[in-house]
Amino acid sequence: MKTKKLINDPKVIIEEMLEGIVAAHPNHVRQVDGSPRAVVAVHGPRKGKVGLVIGGGSGHEPTFVGFVGKGLADACPIGNVFASPPPDPIYECAKAASGGAGVLFMYGNYAGDVMNFDMAAEMAGMDEIEVRTVLTTDDIASAPIDQKEKRRGVAGNFFIFKIAGAACDTMMSLDECERIARKANARTFTMGVCLAPCSLPQTLKYNFELGPDEMEIGMGIHGEPGVAKGPIQTADAVTDQIMDRILGEMKPKPGDKVAVLVNSLGSTPLMELYLLNRRVKQRLDQAGVGIHQTWVGNYCTSLEMAGASITLLHLDDELTGLLDHPCDCAMFRAG
Repeated sequence: MKTKKLINDPKVIIEEMLEGIVAAHPNHVRQVDGSPRAVVAVHGPRKGKVGLVIGGGSGHEPTFVGFVGKGLADACPIGNVFASPPPDPIYECAKAASGGAGVLFMYGNYAGDVMNFDMAAEMAGMDEIEVRTVLTTDDIASAPIDQKEKRRGVAGNFFIFKIAGAACDTMMSLDECERIARKANARTFTMGVCLAPCSLPQTLKYNFELGPDEMEIGMGIHGEPGVAKGPIQTADAVTDQIMDRILGEMKPKPGDKVAVLVNSLGSTPLMELYLLNRRVKQRLDQAGVGIHQTWVGNYCTSLEMAGASITLLHLDDELTGLLDHPCDCAMFRAG
């Protein structure tokens, strides 16, 4: 059975999407001449500032392109659906974001992204642009705690990119921006639940199978296997499973503070997300953990996948100040 989508030719779906994004947000983003898959902030890159380049496959909007703008990311290369961007637009983004103080590459820990961003970093190095790389690894379901370096980057990108972008925007050095990005990544914890699969525009077929009464805890944003598949449960029961794992690894102390993200994977509505958030707050209240700020909505999606993820960022004073730093992006604003 084919799925239904409002598309034209799937071969040019990314180009047409980008045309629509630039038309909607001309004061925030532009495309590099000759490299339309390289999107740059209209107000962002400047002399003496560390440039922040984020990126990855399409289909996760507003991640990644929606977070390009003043105070957050300076540029973003765009890949095909669920596929890494090739080296050339990444290289063009590095050049566009470079203000002479170095460039920070940040993206999820996926093999294709690592290969292509590393190639682009070598190309930038030949132009004497210093590039540092910080991989995001917030998905605690994707590898055990003793193999954290193998974990994937998912919705926690939102917090990690936000903090790194603030460090860059406040004119910190490349060493400091890298340190803060790694710190934010180490203190960000995400786990999701999938209720129904998505379908790719090129095939109009579901990209994995899940029974009508099944759910899967810990499934990745491309359909990677999770940690537990079983009958669908209540919102509170699902939230408890996720929070047990996150709090068990985070190990917050009474009086600590966190930022919360309850994220839709694409088709799960706000009504259901707020049910999850209600239980998240109850669990944090029980643990004596304060909530500095909460975001609920679509921040890192998987096309029309049904499901959600919960992310906690374990705050300290330094991270709180950077999280609160103003930004003005195509699809997200703060401060």
